[in-house]
Amino acid sequence: MDPNLVAELVKQYGFPIVAAVGMGYFVWFIYKFVTDKLMPLIGETNVILIALIDRIRMLDNDLIRLNQKVSVVLQIKEDHSDDIKPKD
Repeated sequence: MDPNLVAELVKQYGFPIVAAVGMGYFVWFIYKFVTDKLMPLIGETNVILIALIDRIRMLDNDLIRLNQKVSVVLQIKEDHSDDIKPKD
């Protein structure tokens, strides 16, 4: 924007009016940027986050099942080793 135009507007309307119009434009520009650029990206990120949470839950369930299987195998091994030991 031309500095002479800004000076002319300030001289004609006063600084508070020009500053208010400038701030109004700034607010409008930020609103347009957020609604046009950021909101779609946030939506995509939300979908990816939900998919990752689902994968983490599946892995947690797999770990719980694996831990239970290992516990059962160790218990069976312990029970079987007790049967094999010679009695005095």
